[in-house]
Amino acid sequence: MALFDVDGWDLKSKKVAIGGVEQKKSKKKDKSQKKRSAEGPDSRPEDKKRKPETKKTTEDDGEVVAPAKEVPAPLPMSTQKLTPLQQKMMAKLSGSRFRWINEQLYTTTSQNALNLVKEQPSLFDEYHQGFRSQVQLWPENPVDVFVDQVKTRSARPVNAPGGLPGLPNKKVVIADMGCGEAQLALDVNKFTKQINGKKAKGKDRKMGRKLDVEVHSFDLKKANDRITVADIKNVPMEDESCTIVIFCLALMGTNFLDFIEEAYRILAPNGELWIAEIKSRFTESTNSKGKPTKPEEVGSEFVESLKLLGFFHKKTDNENKMFTRFEFFKPSREIMNQRKEKLERRKKFIEQETQKEELENKRKTRPEGQWLLKPCIYKRR
Repeated sequence: MALFDVDGWDLKSKKVAIGGVEQKKSKKKDKSQKKRSAEGPDSRPEDKKRKPETKKTTEDDGEVVAPAKEVPAPLPMSTQKLTPLQQKMMAKLSGSRFRWINEQLYTTTSQNALNLVKEQPSLFDEYHQGFRSQVQLWPENPVDVFVDQVKTRSARPVNAPGGLPGLPNKKVVIADMGCGEAQLALDVNKFTKQINGKKAKGKDRKMGRKLDVEVHSFDLKKANDRITVADIKNVPMEDESCTIVIFCLALMGTNFLDFIEEAYRILAPNGELWIAEIKSRFTESTNSKGKPTKPEEVGSEFVESLKLLGFFHKKTDNENKMFTRFEFFKPSREIMNQRKEKLERRKKFIEQETQKEELENKRKTRPEGQWLLKPCIYKRR
């Protein structure tokens, strides 16, 4: 007997036959056929698991078919049940994305920012999602502060001392520049309806006084119907058609003094400019040793620059831990003439004009986003 002589093997053959496989397959096939014949010809176990099929309605046959049960859309990653490690990783990714978008908006011109959002509209939504997360950690939202200011000052008649500034017809027109999701317009409109509706009480109702407020909201993307898309250095409003201009954490472009000049253009005489900005952006927020300066000194260079652009400074509020608020107003022609005469008597008019020229020359060599207000760059953690 030859060594390795096994039944079914042929060592001289060039083909390899896989023994047993065909036999196994045929055995399985026989078993399944026997099982089916025992159960009957109409029995199909897989039918129990199969979902009922629904016909598709077509325009040709005109059949009316019951709609299939809707399958819920997959939840976004932020709302799915994630492990603590996954949540941490997701937070890091979204935080990194927010920081990148934030840095782009603060370190480029407003026109470039508008082009960027037009090319990638999702950036706007991602930014504001991250921004909401940041604001939730703050003790106070500056938008709420401005809304409260409108509510408080509306208790007095429009154009009266302490009241809201309005046009000659007592209409208050607000321009919210860089409005985000236009929360200010939503809250102010809701308040106005409440005041003018059945809930109006006291003197306002007896005197038949109505509050006429119109809010224009501008930003890089139309996130809702309240928003008009615009580069806020050039908004679609007539000269002197507005009574309040608001920049709520919106001086983001490197050319933000262009926004201030646009505010001056659309503001009516005696109209007001309200600004809220992150405290750390001001060059005076820390001294040469890195220690905080006196509250009254924060934003002083910023105030002087806006005064050179024609605004009169009313108030600086440094009470909030996170941001500083400013109030300016656009003087009437009478006040401007009086101011000019006063400066000429003191021989300071030429000096002021020289300072204006110096400011413009400085802006030409280095944009104000590099020296007047520091870009708000979040630290990487």
